[in-house]
Amino acid sequence: MSQIRNFSIIAHIDHGKSTLADRMLEITGTIEKRKMKEQVLDSMELERERGITIKMQPVRMKYKPKSDGEEYILNLIDTPGHIDFSYEVSRALLAVEGSILLVDATQGVQAQTLTTLGMARDAGLVIIPVLSKIDSPLARIDEVKEEIISLLGSRPEDILLVSGKTGEGVDDLLSAVVERVPPPKIEDNQPFRSLVFDFKYSNHRGVIVFVRALSGSIKKGDNLVFKIAGKKFQALEVGVFMPEETPKENLSLGEIGYIVTGIKEPGVVSVGDTVAIESDETQALPGYQKARPVVWASIYPESQDDFMILKQALLKLKLSDSAFSFEEESSGVLGRGFRCGFLGMLHLEIITERLRREFDLPLIITLPSITYVVKYKNGKEETVYTPSFFPEDHLIESVREPWVRATIITPPDYLGVLLKILHEHEAEVGNTESFGDLRTSVSLLMPLRELMRGFFDKLKSVTSGFASISYDLEGEREADVTRLDILVADEVVPAFAKVISKRQVEVESETAVEKLAGALPRQMFTLKIQAKAFGRIISSRTLSGMKKDVTQHMYGGDITRKMKLREKQKKGKKKMKERGKGNVTIPQDVFLKMMRSE
Repeated sequence: MSQIRNFSIIAHIDHGKSTLADRMLEITGTIEKRKMKEQVLDSMELERERGITIKMQPVRMKYKPKSDGEEYILNLIDTPGHIDFSYEVSRALLAVEGSILLVDATQGVQAQTLTTLGMARDAGLVIIPVLSKIDSPLARIDEVKEEIISLLGSRPEDILLVSGKTGEGVDDLLSAVVERVPPPKIEDNQPFRSLVFDFKYSNHRGVIVFVRALSGSIKKGDNLVFKIAGKKFQALEVGVFMPEETPKENLSLGEIGYIVTGIKEPGVVSVGDTVAIESDETQALPGYQKARPVVWASIYPESQDDFMILKQALLKLKLSDSAFSFEEESSGVLGRGFRCGFLGMLHLEIITERLRREFDLPLIITLPSITYVVKYKNGKEETVYTPSFFPEDHLIESVREPWVRATIITPPDYLGVLLKILHEHEAEVGNTESFGDLRTSVSLLMPLRELMRGFFDKLKSVTSGFASISYDLEGEREADVTRLDILVADEVVPAFAKVISKRQVEVESETAVEKLAGALPRQMFTLKIQAKAFGRIISSRTLSGMKKDVTQHMYGGDITRKMKLREKQKKGKKKMKERGKGNVTIPQDVFLKMMRSE
């Protein structure tokens, strides 16, 4: 027990967590050098491709510090840095006693660093401040040290310097973990209780939960229960991460490991639940929250023959991601599909990308939206998830929408342009504070709708990539919004409908119509692309039909022969337009282009 140290690495996205973890695995000999590859703990292909951590990955290392020569067990949980997964990070922090606060020496303190640091402090963790990427020629070591000192109130000598790339300083960091992070607290004669901080699904073994044992001990064959879900099961196997799953005789107090449950039902297991001995009468551990979707989008199979395959795929993803939710819906134009809830835009992108890669499904994805609470003039209230179901203006008494409380960290030079885009996105700016010479923190309130309207891209653009943002939901407020419909060949396309601010109608209509006109392939006949709001057409573009010279084979003769052929072609196109009205085939990549423009 006294030889165990449980810790995590917290940092902003792309500050070098996974690279530092690689060096730790190498130095402790957990992985042989010949088997070493970059981002060992990022097991998903998507993670390796994008260079981000999506799923948390624990690992157990054995380490002998040079100072005392005793062997210690170090349990590391590598956490995701993106704000979409902040609840998972908060659970992982409850599974450890200490945390390495990793700050990139080239970028300095970022917004997500502050958010996660706040969670770590609330959990009462020991914080070890560390500067990474010190080998970079762009490293601003002294300036970033000052930022950390003003943030934590720590002494300069407490801040460690490391390079995940070269391995410099990593040995000292491991020694600091042993010295500064306390061992797990001993709770005598208590039954087994553990916190679920992550899980995954295996076709053969069912759900495998990743747990931190908080008291007692269990072995293979013990009868256990999920306290929140109320589901009973038998432990088919218990073990630890080395970093592969390695079976053990038992899993005891203070250890981080896994339990194979054999459960193959979606929706049973969730992050933050408590796994305990079946006979345990006590309540679940406090702080559990059900994941609340923030962004909604509808997913339809391109061919209705794939509907059941899509349903099976979504059920399978739900088994390894409790935060993802979906339910069936149908559309007159797109057929049967699913309305899906996501934690944020990155979560939506990851799920849709996994559906394409892992299940090879061609999909139609509607523009992402949020939920609105609509009060009708007849007194009825309704929660609207899909823009195409948002009612007409004349039926509405009032609308409420979610707002967020956000923190943006930016160099002071960009404050002027930042305030301009905040005004454009209906934000209410609060306090502005400086820490260090090159960092200013801006707190604000903003509609979630506006945060999703390309705000992240604009923020990065106007601040040359230096600004960062973190946010939390902050209740609901009245909204002045309307539905914008896009018509192709006089037919409404539900997938392109969106709810927008009334003051943005003109700009959004022009942008959407222009974008679709550029993305849609030309048809055999001339068609119109229109944007409609307030019961009238706001913007319109005409997409000319393909042309074929039907007289090219004629070399001479009377002009009336050519005129007859052209008249015949004209009548044919008119007939084709009448028959094909509303049947314009919109390829999947057009839907994707329209979504990405958001």
